[in-house]
Amino acid sequence: NQTLATITIQNYFRMYEKLAGMTGTARTQAREFEEVYKLSVADIPTNQDMIRKDEQDLIYKTEDAKWNAVTEDIIERHEAGQPVLVGTVSIEKSERLSGYLTRRGVPHHVLNAKQHEKEAQIIAQAGRLGSVTVATNMAGRGVDIILGGNPEYLARQEMAAREWDNDRYLLFDMDPEERASYEEEYGPIHEKYKADTDAEHEEVVGRGGLYVLGTERHESRRIDNQLRGRSGRQGDPGESRFYLSLGDDLMRLFASERIGRVMERLNWPEDEPITAKMVSRAIETAQKNVEERNFEIRKNVLKYDEVMNTQRKVIYEERRKILEGRDLKDEALSMVSEMVEATVARYVSKDIYPEEWDLEGLATTLQSSLPTRLTKQDLEGIDDAERIREMVLEDAVRSYDAKEEQLGVDERSGVTVLRELERMVLLSIIDNKWRDHLYEMDYLQEGIGLRAYGQRDPLVEFQREAYDMFQEMKDAIRDEFVRYIYRVELVRQDEPARPRPQRMVARHGDEGASGAKPAPSQASGDKVPRNAPCPCGSGKKYKKCHGLSA
Repeated sequence: NQTLATITIQNYFRMYEKLAGMTGTARTQAREFEEVYKLSVADIPTNQDMIRKDEQDLIYKTEDAKWNAVTEDIIERHEAGQPVLVGTVSIEKSERLSGYLTRRGVPHHVLNAKQHEKEAQIIAQAGRLGSVTVATNMAGRGVDIILGGNPEYLARQEMAAREWDNDRYLLFDMDPEERASYEEEYGPIHEKYKADTDAEHEEVVGRGGLYVLGTERHESRRIDNQLRGRSGRQGDPGESRFYLSLGDDLMRLFASERIGRVMERLNWPEDEPITAKMVSRAIETAQKNVEERNFEIRKNVLKYDEVMNTQRKVIYEERRKILEGRDLKDEALSMVSEMVEATVARYVSKDIYPEEWDLEGLATTLQSSLPTRLTKQDLEGIDDAERIREMVLEDAVRSYDAKEEQLGVDERSGVTVLRELERMVLLSIIDNKWRDHLYEMDYLQEGIGLRAYGQRDPLVEFQREAYDMFQEMKDAIRDEFVRYIYRVELVRQDEPARPRPQRMVARHGDEGASGAKPAPSQASGDKVPRNAPCPCGSGKKYKKCHGLSA
């Protein structure tokens, strides 16, 4: 596979003139928003007071002890009628917990972000009495969990059962009469379910609201906060708690050794959790360390992409000019001028005596890249390098004008053919060279870190070499475009002859009754080539039709 375009998320968003956003969990990443996007983070007070209880984390020595405790807690809440939402960090962990619950006979739903529409309905009903929902990564689900259930979802389900198309209604794809009929039938159904869910809402509130149980801390505090935030919405009661073990990924990397020593010193039983503010602070510090490390990685990647971003803007601006259909003649002649100047400077330098100039090499190179009529003899006797450059350029411009006149004007569009060719050729060459450049830049970035062993700053080295490579790419685009545009020739194709319609002939007698193919009408002495169409008109080759019996 070949990369055609590449950009970091940060630079992609910075292409927009204005940026803004709204989320409940941006405060923990305020520094990154400020440094990367120059956006400040402002807190908006909640609509109603938040009364959710966020309990202390429970930490176990082993994963098995943690999962057993999680299962017991879920069963206890389920039997009390309190809805439970369990968050896991991976599909594997969801399926593991599902196995525990199935063996204990606890009805539950497992959401793994595979069937989005169905899962959205399950999440919407996750606030009903005694419901248990196990979900992998609740971030970005975008569905409110309403205590007691969502009457709108329930009503839509019944409408679907009555063979109404809810999507057509929601997308305003019904005529007024049909829409009125839908609303007339939907109203009483919604009222019926709303009465049920309102009553159930009060019952769920009395049992403590939605209980959010996290089975592991994520690397980012934002994701943990997004999970907690599913409970206690709009002034409803709720509760949240995280269960951890020393075998969890985050704990193993940053906090397990210190906490493990404390547990060993106290001879702590496996099935007894630790609950202490000191431990919770240690975990939060570990999360901050991970966030800081990940931010530094993203920031470092962004520094390297800034180099690519500058180059990307140049290339995309060039492509935009082509795609917008601007006249490229001046740019094409500018490329010709640059190529002539570079070629002449290679063989005719002002720094050496005219007797040492390689006029034969210059003439040979020019004739291979430009259709010039200049020869070595034409250039001999001229001791001014600038005069030689002017002569070559004048000849190249004359040839370009001659090419434009030769190709003429497109009869259908009325546009000069060479203008269209300039756009097509330049766009194709830019895309091909940019694709190759991206590959080379990836290769450069992979090994640039080794420059640090030579006491050189890898970023500075990357910037320097990337600039040189970009200039080489631009020169290659210019040279290939000039060579191609001077040598392009149009081949006018005649319109393909239309197939003559087959003449239908009605036949009678034995031949028509038997369905036999009519014998080919062929003049005597003429032999039909084996691969030619059969003269009988069947459309097959002769060798596979009447040629079989010949």
